[in-house]
Amino acid sequence: MVEVRSVQTARDRRSFLTFPWRIYSKDPLWVPPLLPEREKVIDPKRGLFFKQGYAELFIAWKDGKPAGTISCAEDEADSRERGHAECMFGFFECVEEYAVAEALLGRAEDWARTRRMSAIYGPFNLDREDSRGILVEGYDRPPAMLCAHHPPYYRDFCERFGLIKRDADNLAYSIDIDLNTPQVRRLSRLAERVRRRKAVTIRGAKMDDLQGEIDRVWDLQNRALAHLPGFISYTRESIESLVMPLKDLADPELVLFAEMDGKAVGWFPAIPNYNEVLIHLNGLRYPWDYLRALRYRNKRPESISIKSIVVPPEFWDTGVAILLFDEMARRAASKGYKWADMSLTGEDNPDTWDLAHNMGAKVYKRYRFYRKEVLPQS
Repeated sequence: MVEVRSVQTARDRRSFLTFPWRIYSKDPLWVPPLLPEREKVIDPKRGLFFKQGYAELFIAWKDGKPAGTISCAEDEADSRERGHAECMFGFFECVEEYAVAEALLGRAEDWARTRRMSAIYGPFNLDREDSRGILVEGYDRPPAMLCAHHPPYYRDFCERFGLIKRDADNLAYSIDIDLNTPQVRRLSRLAERVRRRKAVTIRGAKMDDLQGEIDRVWDLQNRALAHLPGFISYTRESIESLVMPLKDLADPELVLFAEMDGKAVGWFPAIPNYNEVLIHLNGLRYPWDYLRALRYRNKRPESISIKSIVVPPEFWDTGVAILLFDEMARRAASKGYKWADMSLTGEDNPDTWDLAHNMGAKVYKRYRFYRKEVLPQS
């Protein structure tokens, strides 16, 4: 029998956070999350999500042992924009037994129903950008920064429960960083033509004006993505929750802004793909893992992870995106990076695909979001 109980104690929280080791401990492609960081994420006093929402964590127990986890949350800022509330689920992990998944997802459904919510959707780990979606293709390579890794049965369990694909799948692309390929040479020629025609400046991030940069990203994200079906505006808190955990990892020279007449018209951020390091650190679960971290402290990732390319529609035909791609290729190559991950991008975003494809990009992972209507209590 499976029993789903709310996380109440410090011991419960530890069980919740360390449960994934039961699923992935023998999976060489899994990148263990850093437990100190995950502890902050689920803490209502420290987690950035709780500035605009609330959540409850659950553990499924079977035979006296944890068998699965799930979070249920309401992003109140999203609810205000939609005009109704929906339950966002995340931290979904379970053993390979459908009864456990059914109990967890059923609890999410009940949680939503008792709060008069219209649906459950996800997964998102209390953040739109962290471990988004269920991996449905691409089980042969480790994930990049902020991307998830799952066993194939998660997709089967979600769909068996009645969860339905929500919107377009999100894709991760891989791009070789080689300035001598025909694709990159062609991009460089196009970029040179744009430079002659347009007064566009490309610069790196101003870390001494981080709050100003967050304001600029907030504005660009909402203007650039507003045309997408079902788009929910980003709050400043949600942008802050994306940027702040990465500020100490970022290379400012690889966080690119495009400007025209002194105003930001594009954003193209890349961070070193530190998952190449984190995969060796066991999530800093035990004290001796910190000693292991010392061994890898000088390991340099071979790849960068690009999390977004943001250009508002009024600048789509100006060549801003071409300049950003060209500058990123030049800077990344000069720093010795071998390839770039570009994740995640909606499969219904043709502009990003065209640019990436023209640089020789290949889809190497696919993630799926799910939704299910919640019937009201009878």
